[in-house]
Amino acid sequence: MNGSGHISIYLAIVDTEKYTLGWEIYVSFKLFLFDQIQDKFLTIQDFDGVVRRFHDIKTEWGFHKFLDLKSFEDFSQGYLVNDCCVFGAELFVHERNAKREFLTMIREPLNRTMTWKIENFLSLDEVTYYSRIFQVGDVKWKLLVYPKGIYNGEIKAISLYLFCCDCVLPEQKFFAEFKIRIKDQINMENHVEKTGKHWFTTSSNEWGFPHFMPLKDLQDASKGLLMNDALIVEGEIIVMSNVK
Repeated sequence: MNGSGHISIYLAIVDTEKYTLGWEIYVSFKLFLFDQIQDKFLTIQDFDGVVRRFHDIKTEWGFHKFLDLKSFEDFSQGYLVNDCCVFGAELFVHERNAKREFLTMIREPLNRTMTWKIENFLSLDEVTYYSRIFQVGDVKWKLLVYPKGIYNGEIKAISLYLFCCDCVLPEQKFFAEFKIRIKDQINMENHVEKTGKHWFTTSSNEWGFPHFMPLKDLQDASKGLLMNDALIVEGEIIVMSNVK
């Protein structure tokens, strides 16, 4: 969304590291900007007091076009006085009692890493390719590669994703914090690696990196990532849980 030319205001939740994995908080809120001349507030809220869900992936909600800058900087409006402005927030936290969810953490030692060697990489002509299935606990996963990028070469970057095979029913939900890396085959230490986390569902069963790295860097022989036209990709599940 583009808030160009406007004041943008958001309500953000902090100190989330103290919450348990899979936390969710439901909040309805109003945001204020104080008119220091007329001694009153400009108030903005969602339509009909809609309740917003804060969770580990979405930690802020707000308005990207709260007030246009022209009005904000107009001294007669009273929002900006002596280079000072006053914002406020009013919020109400809602309890969830319509449904109960049971979060199961995978804690025991598991084989969490899958290595995928992709041969003849430069001649791959399909849009997407899937690895074989690898299983962590009771959950099956695959790696997914777009050799010329998810945008079909327009940005000239390789795209890599983690795919959950078990997101079949609407009530199934799996959380994973994961790493995807392309291995350095020369020095065995300068791997290119990215970390992500996501709740995998039937409507969002893959998550990853559309611009994992530029193709020109991937094909740079000195980096050791593409050797003898072969690429070695690894997926590693760091933390995993499922919800019922």
